[in-house]
Amino acid sequence: MESDKKKETEGSVVDYTIKPNTITSLKRDFEALGVKPGAIIIMHSSLSKIGWTVGGPVTVIRALMQILTPEGTLVMPTFSSGNSEPSNWENPPVPKSWWDTIRKEMPAFELKLTPTRGMGAIVDTFRNWPDVLRSNHPMSSFAAWGKNAKLITEKHELIGDLGEGSPISRLYELDGQILLIGVNHENNSSIHLAEYRSEFPGKKNKKTGSAMLINNQRKWVEWEELDLDSDDFAQLGEDFESKINYKPGKIGLADSRLIPIRAIVDFGVEWLKENRKVP
Repeated sequence: MESDKKKETEGSVVDYTIKPNTITSLKRDFEALGVKPGAIIIMHSSLSKIGWTVGGPVTVIRALMQILTPEGTLVMPTFSSGNSEPSNWENPPVPKSWWDTIRKEMPAFELKLTPTRGMGAIVDTFRNWPDVLRSNHPMSSFAAWGKNAKLITEKHELIGDLGEGSPISRLYELDGQILLIGVNHENNSSIHLAEYRSEFPGKKNKKTGSAMLINNQRKWVEWEELDLDSDDFAQLGEDFESKINYKPGKIGLADSRLIPIRAIVDFGVEWLKENRKVP
């Protein structure tokens, strides 16, 4: 997800970019970070943090795909968080008097049509890329390209959207890697799998809902889901990197990380149990 606290103009990105990024320079950066042909990668990114790039998000995606080859797999979260229970909204909250209207009028999730919310230009471009598949979750979908795309995106269960049986759990089973470009672990959605697996203090469920197509009819569907919280993910990630003495690299101008999903999820299970504070 894009992590910028305020929108940067293209002009401001030009101002701090020393020389433009290209497909050649980005491939060199990806290789230096450790990206290999055939790798299985979930990526979170901020295009502006990379610096001005010739061709923008298309160039970033194409550079990475060319290194991975079709034998590899590229995954990105394509969350549509606007299609969710409005009483849970915080960024921004909406008046209580609006809630019923939102539940009644929210368009149903559609794989090809429903946009992402706050995920950034790279994700929005990738979602519409040829041969990219998207999982059928109304709120927490993922898009994938490459050898394992179908395996990762099929049968995304409604309940436990980021837990067992989710695309994240399949990435864990496949021993995938997490690529963070210009964002920190606060944006690392794979750590949510650790929340499902950990018995941390104050663990609880909450009511949520989404507009869905059921037998071609729009319906508002409600269910109980784990109350997820990424507020401490940045500290969790910092402690993980300190433990393994990890040194970030660069993609363009962006501080970037390539880490194994199994290692940080397993670390996160214990870290949350010991460090998460009860609200």
